[in-house]
Amino acid sequence: MTEYKKKLIEVALPLDAINAESAREKSIRHGHPSTLHLWWARRPLAACRAVLFAQLVDDPSAHPEQFPTEEEQDAERERLFRIIEDLVKWENSRNEEVLEAARAEIRRSCGGEPPPILDPFAGGGSIPLEAQRLGLEAHASDLNPVAVLINKALIEIPQRWANHSPVHPEADNRTNWTGAQGLAEDVRRYGRWMRDEAERRIGHLYPRAALPDGSVADVVAWIWARTVTCPNPACGATMPLARSFWLGKKKGREAWIKPVVNGTQVRFEVGRGGSGPDVDGTVTRSGARCLVCGESVSFDHVRSEGRAGRMGAQLMATVSEGDRARVYLEPDVVQAEAAVMPRPASAPVSDLPQKALGFRVQAYGMTQHADLFTNRQLTALTTFSDLIGDARRRAETDAVAQGFRRDDAVAYAGGIATYLAFAISKLTDRHSTLTNWYFSRESTSSTFQRQALPMVWDFAETQPLSDGTGTYLNCVDWVAEVIDAVVPGASGGTVEQRDAAAPRGGSYCVATDPPYYDNIGYADLADYFYVWLRRSLEGVHKDLLTTMVTPKADELIASPYRHAGSKSAAEEFFRTGFVAVFRQCLADSVADVPMTVFYAFKQAEDAADDGVASTGWSTLLDGLAEAGWSVTGTWPMRTEASNRMVAAGTNALASSVVLACRPRPESAGVTDRQGFVRALQQELPGPLQELQKAHIAPVDLRQAAIGPGMAVYSRYARVIEPSGERMRIRTALGLINQALDEVLEEQQQAFDDETRWAINWFSQFYFDEGPYGTAEQLAVSMDVSISGLVGSGILESGGGKARLLTRSELSDRWDPLTDHRTPVWEATQHLVKRLESEGEASAARLLRRMRALGEPSQLLAYRLYTLCERTRPNLAGPFNALVASWPEIQRLAQAEDAPIVEFEQQRFDT
Repeated sequence: MTEYKKKLIEVALPLDAINAESAREKSIRHGHPSTLHLWWARRPLAACRAVLFAQLVDDPSAHPEQFPTEEEQDAERERLFRIIEDLVKWENSRNEEVLEAARAEIRRSCGGEPPPILDPFAGGGSIPLEAQRLGLEAHASDLNPVAVLINKALIEIPQRWANHSPVHPEADNRTNWTGAQGLAEDVRRYGRWMRDEAERRIGHLYPRAALPDGSVADVVAWIWARTVTCPNPACGATMPLARSFWLGKKKGREAWIKPVVNGTQVRFEVGRGGSGPDVDGTVTRSGARCLVCGESVSFDHVRSEGRAGRMGAQLMATVSEGDRARVYLEPDVVQAEAAVMPRPASAPVSDLPQKALGFRVQAYGMTQHADLFTNRQLTALTTFSDLIGDARRRAETDAVAQGFRRDDAVAYAGGIATYLAFAISKLTDRHSTLTNWYFSRESTSSTFQRQALPMVWDFAETQPLSDGTGTYLNCVDWVAEVIDAVVPGASGGTVEQRDAAAPRGGSYCVATDPPYYDNIGYADLADYFYVWLRRSLEGVHKDLLTTMVTPKADELIASPYRHAGSKSAAEEFFRTGFVAVFRQCLADSVADVPMTVFYAFKQAEDAADDGVASTGWSTLLDGLAEAGWSVTGTWPMRTEASNRMVAAGTNALASSVVLACRPRPESAGVTDRQGFVRALQQELPGPLQELQKAHIAPVDLRQAAIGPGMAVYSRYARVIEPSGERMRIRTALGLINQALDEVLEEQQQAFDDETRWAINWFSQFYFDEGPYGTAEQLAVSMDVSISGLVGSGILESGGGKARLLTRSELSDRWDPLTDHRTPVWEATQHLVKRLESEGEASAARLLRRMRALGEPSQLLAYRLYTLCERTRPNLAGPFNALVASWPEIQRLAQAEDAPIVEFEQQRFDT
């Protein structure tokens, strides 16, 4: 028996609403905290907000004196779900009425004094920021100084200067500055001063473009191609390396680069019209091609040229602003020569890692961070970085003039400088030689299109001094919009640089999003930004920016290159590190609230023979169990795409899982394999039914079932194998999967005889033909007849063969109200067909006429998915889609304004 009050997250969640809003959040840009500064694989705010709420709020079953019946508990749960459904909407992230309703529920469940929230792997700051939004005291820490700065900028700095007026002499003349609006105004004002001052110092490096009509216009970007010398001794030409010659593909305004060979030289013109370039580019996956001699050149030669310092760059085109359209110009001497200059002496001298996850540029001679930029880009970035100090001193003087005490003025100016440095950091993401020109939308890409630094052949150099996309002023505006939107927390917040395993003291509710095994090399990636942040803010955050690059040795990822290439040593480092961290979390946790852990799946490993036991996943669970935690719940989160998938991607796994964990009692005993299996068989059916009632998509059911399964495994101090060894987590997960299959198989006993026959036949032959004798033998054993199965509309037989009818063979005019012999199998196939062909609304109208056949159809979809997921995954998707769409289908079916439409009634009546 559990001695604690169950929290909502340990029983049920409105996943459909959480997942839909989490996916929608990806398209929200302006003002979203994720746009303050790049961090990799950060969790959506909606998911964090919902998890924190459910982590602290009691489940109704914890109060049988208030909700004695299951019906009353379900009704109260639905009320809490409605709060979450409002809470996760982006529009309500600053809605005080909605937020206060959530805060009141948290206070009610926590005796009026909610515990402080601790995230020891704070990363991009989603969890501590949402803790503050819910009125909770937030404590964030991270080993990486870039992550620490992001968290300070989100939860410390805005809180300290909440409701302050701006200090800039030219700030808007307003009397009411709420939240961090005054701070945002100052960031804009001092950011514009920096841009204007930079233009005065280096504006001559960015000449305006001469247009064909004799006028001039601002340059948007310069399109460059890297170059090497052709290895053909008879040629020796300078080879431009370009993946594509396209500039723009908008209909009626197509433009491309046209290479023209002149002796051993290649020059470029701009072609126009729908015909496009004669060749797509000069670089393919296998190598490059010389435009002069036609010789194929290997990447080995290109790499050796780069390492020898002989890789150059040639201007292919200039992009300028036109009349509501881009104007593409051939390169000219003025534009080309403006980019020629020496590397600034004060550019960062930090080294790129010799090896790192997703890094490819070192093989081409780029060994320092400064090598990722042109000399003109380095000049601009160092100029802006130098101006941070000047802007900070101006802000400090202005703050004193406004009546600030000297210490406060220094602190406030340091806060402004931090945000202005973030704008430079954002500028580096659009202002390197690793940015593409997106010809489809006619703009530049970012450096980090994914969590890697791959090689880019033709790159776009942005003009940093104008007002357009990717410029410094544009980056300042993005940062200021985030500051404007942040709601400073009334309950306080602290951020510190700390190893997650270091002792800290105190008592917290732990919610965290730890590193993902070997999926992301955070520290190596963060160095790209760190070297510029350090250059700009070393005088502001003196204790945080002391090292040349970010700390690496203690970073908790499984990277073999940090362990002499040993994969096993990397895995052991990761496992023992997780044990140490979660033991410390155990020591720091409050007694009556579970810990929550977000964890992402690495898709490539999820198709293992023993289910979802990828190496990273099983290592995490092993670390939790060894540290003394018991897993009490697992919830699949679809943070990358909508949970309601009807078409493509219906078999895609959830992108992350949230675990709820409780301390394992010190009195926990020991059991053997048989005892563990018996406990699974006894205890898994109840939680599984709750998961199905919550409409967990079949593709996610195995992940979700890990919660109740691991609750059994991790309640024991050890599970002993017959050999006497401790059972491995991977083995336990395999047994949990087996138990899940047994429960699902047992559930089918509640179906009608025809449906049970169809399930058994489907498990062997699916929709293919099988021997009539086998069908007859199975029918006799299950007390049904072949003629009855044919008459019920699910089977075809003849010529010594039998076959289940496919959905395409089912009648479009089928009406459950007039079909007096309807197996659940038939009803399910019709529902899936209607969902596939006509969508949720039509499926809902059919569901209304099915009456009692509805819920069994949903359960059958679970079973059929599990029969297909490994051996016939192409058949599994539609069954997953039915369950994933079930909440919406059910809602539409119950809506009063959803009558049977006339054409459907005619179809039924015909």
